[in-house]
Amino acid sequence: MSEIISDYHKSLELLEKCSTPHGFVASAEDISNYKRVWTRDGVICGLAALASGKGSLISTFRNTLETLAASRHDVGFMPSNVYYNDGKPVVSYGGLAGRVDAVTWFVIGVCQYAHLTGERQFFFRHKAALQKCLGVLEAWEFNGRHLVYVPLAGNWADEYITDGYVLYDQLLRYWALSNYYHFEPSETLALKIQQVKRQIEVNYTPTEKGEKYHEKAYAEADIQNFMPCSFSPAGYKKPFDALANSLAVFLGVGTISFQRKILKYAISKQNELPLKLIPAFWPPIREWDKEWQLLVNNCKYEFRNHPYEFHNAGTWPMVNGFYGLALLAHNMSDQATGLLAAINEANRKKDYGFYENFNTQSTVPNGVQYCAWSAAGAVLLHQSLHADFKLLI
Repeated sequence: MSEIISDYHKSLELLEKCSTPHGFVASAEDISNYKRVWTRDGVICGLAALASGKGSLISTFRNTLETLAASRHDVGFMPSNVYYNDGKPVVSYGGLAGRVDAVTWFVIGVCQYAHLTGERQFFFRHKAALQKCLGVLEAWEFNGRHLVYVPLAGNWADEYITDGYVLYDQLLRYWALSNYYHFEPSETLALKIQQVKRQIEVNYTPTEKGEKYHEKAYAEADIQNFMPCSFSPAGYKKPFDALANSLAVFLGVGTISFQRKILKYAISKQNELPLKLIPAFWPPIREWDKEWQLLVNNCKYEFRNHPYEFHNAGTWPMVNGFYGLALLAHNMSDQATGLLAAINEANRKKDYGFYENFNTQSTVPNGVQYCAWSAAGAVLLHQSLHADFKLLI
């Protein structure tokens, strides 16, 4: 137990090191792109701050949300990241494509902060910005059928192959709508939440009857053990998306029996791999696979998606933190405890390097060191296990 406590405090120390007056930066390492306040990274670190109950970290989360709110686009979408040059904010709304998940994470962040701190007025002060966020998500449906259409490179897996109706983004939207409803309930919003959830279940699970977006592609996808990562007019992409499927289980989307199938698949995969963690996406895409060329071309600077690395079946502590929350949603505390030990062991590598991700096959660390959300994943799961911390669903 003492080692678990030590690991937990090391995670908190890193979050402190990544705290700035403007909010959480992505890494304590001096790399320009990571010394920025990112919407998705900042909110995930903020959820960990709330879980910790540590006042200084909660204040940094508040500053993160204020920085992002001040930099939102007039149309309603949110920054991918913000950095400061001579005291002035420089805002990016995305590189090769805008970031759809920046919008949903911001809504979730404001609502979670207001709920878990008891500062309900914080929600109402940002209500107009949140309404614009929900409005732009409605517009991004393009067809009024309740699923958001996401461009290639449009979310955290920005160098991967997912596009179109990406599962992860639909689930974040469902969570964001539900969080907003907690503060501002209405019949209209209740119906929208029901419609979004229904469309996820009809189009990504094998058991729900109803009109599919793409009947032919759905039939060919032959969904069995988990929800496919995305579909588009060109058909389904079927790799296992660990973060998305974890969110589905955590949020209670899909039948209980299908949620158990997802967890059974994830546990089986986790147990057969050397890190005893689940990869972000599985299986790896290789040079002979039809998606390889899409993967190779989808990078702005250098190619990082070698098999078993980065998004291409690499292993991320952050993703595994949310997988742990999914396990706990089904009262699998023993499995979650073992998972936390594996996350901490990964974060401990190279003298608590808190690496961004790991080669799933060789276990060698990859990406940036001292990555804030690698610590955040561990904190979220630790406090959910040992302090009965619960996020607003």
